[in-house]
Amino acid sequence: MTDAVLGLRANWRQFALLVALNAVVGAMAGLERSVVPLLGERDFGVDSKGAILLFVLAFGVAKACANLATGPLAQRLGRRRVLVLGWVCMAPVPALVGLAPGWWLVVAANVLLGAGQGLAWSMTVVMKIDLAGPRRRGLALGLNESSGYLGVAAAALLTGLAAGWVAPRTAVWVGAAALAAVGLAVSGGLVRDTGAHVAAEQRGSLQADEPRAVLVACSQAGLANNLNDALAWGLVPVYLAAHGASVGQVGAVAAAYPAVWGVAQVGTGWLSDHAGRKPLIVAGMLVQAGALALLAAGKGGFGVSLVAAVLLGLGTALVYPTLIAAVSDAVQPVRRAHAVGAYRFWRDTGLAAGALVAGLTADAAGARAAIVVVGLLTAASGLWVLSTPWRRPSAVPIGAIPNRHWNR
Repeated sequence: MTDAVLGLRANWRQFALLVALNAVVGAMAGLERSVVPLLGERDFGVDSKGAILLFVLAFGVAKACANLATGPLAQRLGRRRVLVLGWVCMAPVPALVGLAPGWWLVVAANVLLGAGQGLAWSMTVVMKIDLAGPRRRGLALGLNESSGYLGVAAAALLTGLAAGWVAPRTAVWVGAAALAAVGLAVSGGLVRDTGAHVAAEQRGSLQADEPRAVLVACSQAGLANNLNDALAWGLVPVYLAAHGASVGQVGAVAAAYPAVWGVAQVGTGWLSDHAGRKPLIVAGMLVQAGALALLAAGKGGFGVSLVAAVLLGLGTALVYPTLIAAVSDAVQPVRRAHAVGAYRFWRDTGLAAGALVAGLTADAAGARAAIVVVGLLTAASGLWVLSTPWRRPSAVPIGAIPNRHWNR
């Protein structure tokens, strides 16, 4: 049997297909970023910020649990089948949102959306790492996360604009139906499994596991990152609307954050291959904390909020692909799906924790206080990573793969 060849050049067709597919995965979540928090208030009469944020909580818990299951499922079923299963989970979401008689069914739809996102996004991440090999791991993850969050941004912006001339709920369910059909067709018909690439990398790997403290530091940083993502998703649109922002302005802010995050990740992923993972993670967490401080100081003004969204996106871009690359660096290739799934479990638990922290704090002391609290937690997370010893200054295990398995 001929060994699989690792590298972006050797696998560019499948890699490009997975990049495009992850944009569709991201767009499924992005459809909700602009208008669903407003639906809770305007369509369903929900007056508690905590109750509105239940849809983020449901999404986060389901996605986190699905992430944790991806490692065992990928080992048992194969990566491609888990990817298809993710899209099967998301397929009913459009009908549930479109027909929902109450907010509870929107929350239930987000359980399926979160589960599908966990399975599908985890597999596009792991499969790209499998194809790329260790020398371009950061770049591969930057491209993956960039495509996903550009999909989030585009869907958030288009949904916000569409809500100006059709019913907001219609914009969500029609878009979701189209995306689910594309995702199922591409995953089921065009994507190939990457198990042979994992086996090739494992045979040549000389890599030793990192200390457990590195994995713990990465997991808590991922959790803190998604604390502020939950805030941006579920509370910021309501916060801006309460200060007089139009639906279009809310959509612009909601889109700016993932757009900057998406575009910048290509560069930050590449940079982490050369400068090392830890400096980018620390810088990114502190930039996010500064962005939240600016958002709170701006008191809901559109211009200041837009600048804060850009900075929040930049900070997240420094962190997001770099953390997954650091986790992938820290374990043997055959343990990668388990380690990435466990990291993504803790990271996406941050969505649920953020929904609880932001919702309860906002109900008790106001949305601005919630922004300040989440900003302080984000800064503390960055300092945790700063204090954690890292074995290698560079995250790339050069020379880990024999030449017969490698093609740049």
